[in-house]
Amino acid sequence: MKLFVGLGNPGADYAGNRHNIGFMALDRIAADHGFGPWRKAHHGVLAEGRLGAEKVALLKPETFMNLSGQSVHAAVAFYKLPLGDVVVFHDELDLAPGKLRTKLGGGHAGHNGLRSIHAHLGEAYGRVRLGIGHPGHKDAVAGFVLHDFSKADREWLDPLLDGISDGAAALASGDTAGFLNLVALRVSPPRKTPRTAPETVSPAPVKQLEDPAPSPFSALQKLAQRFRP
Repeated sequence: MKLFVGLGNPGADYAGNRHNIGFMALDRIAADHGFGPWRKAHHGVLAEGRLGAEKVALLKPETFMNLSGQSVHAAVAFYKLPLGDVVVFHDELDLAPGKLRTKLGGGHAGHNGLRSIHAHLGEAYGRVRLGIGHPGHKDAVAGFVLHDFSKADREWLDPLLDGISDGAAALASGDTAGFLNLVALRVSPPRKTPRTAPETVSPAPVKQLEDPAPSPFSALQKLAQRFRP
């Protein structure tokens, strides 16, 4: 059993926020891989299903971001999971929009959701850091993360979510490199090499035949030579 946790804030008012990209990632996985219906559990909503050979529970805490640890702790205790089987999907200000990084353990870098999970469980869990960019000044961060993605953002957001869904089974099996590769194929697909026209070969120049040299004999002389004994 693996536990995938998406971080965000509950309610329609927050659904499109940058801070809710973790929720969006889990929603895409659940929809694409036929997970069971979302149900109330562990101070959040939970859906269960399979990713490849692995049974996986998807958890979206409904405690609001800064209390996410309460929900994650309850789910970990219920399933009796080691922290290495927990992966948290969260927004990351220090990555450019559309960039993604994985990480096991380490600090919370001031992220309120991670800070709460650290307080309840420690830091030895996996993370998928989802880049949303930075507003440029720390005083603008709160408004930035609680603002909806724009229409222009969908150009990178949708391929990123598709890539996460494509690679979810690899991530559940512990194949991080495979997961990252499948995400990259969606976010930065290889360019198609344009087909080149077949090489044309210029025909060899036609050798011009030279005009025969003029004969020194007149027509009458030529005729006489033909009948000469």
